Amino acid sequence: MEEIVIGVGGMSCQGCVRNVTGVLEALPGVARVEVSLEAAQARIDFDPARTGVAALRQAIEDAGFDAA
Repeated sequence: MEEIVIGVGGMSCQGCVRNVTGVLEALPGVARVEVSLEAAQARIDFDPARTGVAALRQAIEDAGFDAA
């Protein structure tokens, strides 16, 4: 497992946090997701053999948020 922290821009409420959490948890290989509205970031534990950083960022962007 690897852990990455991705900055998430555009979140304004707990609904946004749930949305980002849901799209990330739906990806294959994602074991744990912790999204913080206050820190504007997502901490993700994932299996690099099943998914990658680009897919994680793309999922955040596809949900309508900025991934930094």
